[in-house]
Amino acid sequence: MRIAPKVELSDKERSKLAGLASSKLSSVRLSQRARIILLAAEGLQNKEIALRVGIGRAAVSCWRRRYLESGLEGIERDLPRGAPPVKVDVARLVELTTQENPPGATRWSTRKMGKALGVSASTVMRHWQANGLKPHQVCGFKVSRDPEFVEKLEDIVGLYMAPPEHALVLCCDEKSQIQALDRTQPGLPLKKERAQTMTHDYRRNSTTTLFTALNVLDGQIIGQYHTHAKWLKFLKKIDRATPKDKMLHLVADNYATHKHPVVQEWLSRHPRFVMHFTPTSASWLNMVKRFFRDISTTRLRRGIFPSVSDLIAAINEYIAHHNTRPKPFIWSKSASDIL
Repeated sequence: MRIAPKVELSDKERSKLAGLASSKLSSVRLSQRARIILLAAEGLQNKEIALRVGIGRAAVSCWRRRYLESGLEGIERDLPRGAPPVKVDVARLVELTTQENPPGATRWSTRKMGKALGVSASTVMRHWQANGLKPHQVCGFKVSRDPEFVEKLEDIVGLYMAPPEHALVLCCDEKSQIQALDRTQPGLPLKKERAQTMTHDYRRNSTTTLFTALNVLDGQIIGQYHTHAKWLKFLKKIDRATPKDKMLHLVADNYATHKHPVVQEWLSRHPRFVMHFTPTSASWLNMVKRFFRDISTTRLRRGIFPSVSDLIAAINEYIAHHNTRPKPFIWSKSASDIL
């Protein structure tokens, strides 16, 4: 007959274990383990302790042994559960993910990588997440090839981060070919358990172009529409709509009309206008693009416009509503961060 090893406790140990066994702040598991050790110290065998505590004899034997080996620390820690963790060559996993492609494919999947390394797909996913790897995603980009990219970037970002005193900074751009779309059939409104419906096909009732100036200071918008109108007409509108005692720094892209000789001549007669052109393939520097995104997703994408005049009226309404409570966009990245 096997006899369980004897447990002997000092007064201090007994007091500590008794406190853990009776305390309402201790976890149920730790309280139960403390009772096991106290009963073992009274000379009870594992079978008797198991009956009193209500667990298996093997578990009682395990906690008795762990207390004898490591003391109180031995019963405070849970036993490791499940299979031992699989060792993964993380450096190899990262190297394969970033430097090589699997046979016959353009990117790794968790299953293909797991098969190559002899681990589970969930293990691969866990290490991809830990290392910030997302092979299933592709992000588009285009680096500007403008030879003056750095100078133009620092110039425009400098206006955003530290605007000049006694001046207004206006981001100007055009949203061309805005379509007056009318759906071929009326849709059904949103209701319980049914989304709003809209036909996939439409009739296009001509287009218009919106020139817009965004005041960087307060987010107000100046807008004007053209079919074949020129940039000059819009500049004159900006001149009328802004205080005469303020310098005007205009951020614009390389639209051809911006540099037309007639426009250049008009600008020379109005020295309060200072032009800042975004680099080639870097229209993201122009903050008015954020307004175009908002009006497209909020008002135009699901709109129905039987005519261009209806489209213009909807845009006018949106701009008027926007200007009642304008909110500026805040540029937070310095030129050095971007570079």
